[in-house]
Amino acid sequence: MRLTTRSRYGTRMALDIAQHCDNGPVRIQDIAQRQGVSIKYLEKLIRKLKDAGYIISKRGPKGGHTLARPASDILMGDMVRILEGDDTLVECRTGKTDCLRRSICLTSRLWAEAAEAMYQRLNTFTLADMIEDAEQCSRADAPPMLMD
Repeated sequence: MRLTTRSRYGTRMALDIAQHCDNGPVRIQDIAQRQGVSIKYLEKLIRKLKDAGYIISKRGPKGGHTLARPASDILMGDMVRILEGDDTLVECRTGKTDCLRRSICLTSRLWAEAAEAMYQRLNTFTLADMIEDAEQCSRADAPPMLMD
C-alpha cells in the first residue's frame, strides 16, 4: 500500500504552515518554493484541508494560510484520511466499484482491519509532534557549538 502525493505533500504543507505562521499567514508561493511542489497542486490540497476546517485562508496583500486550530489538536491520521478522500486500502472497499466477490470475499475483513490499524497508528501523532520532530532533526544537523 502506498499513500499518494496528496498525503505526503499535504502533510508537508500543513507542517510548513505550522512552522512559519508565527509572523502571520503563510503564502502558498512561499510553501511551494520551500517544499518544491507546484502552486497549483498545493492549492488543490489546501482546499481540502480548508473545507475540513484545518486551514484558514485570508485574501489580500497580507493574505495567506494559517492553521484553524492548534497543531496539538490536528491528528495526522485524520489529515491523511481527508487528503486521500477515504480510509480504505483497497478500491473494492470504497463501494465505488462493483466487485462481484464482495459478498464472499475472504480478504475483505483483513483490508478493513489493516486500514483501521494504520489510521489508529497515524492518529497517535499530531502536527505538533511533527513540528517537535522537525526541530529535533534541525538541532541534530546543526554544527556543534564551539566552547571557549
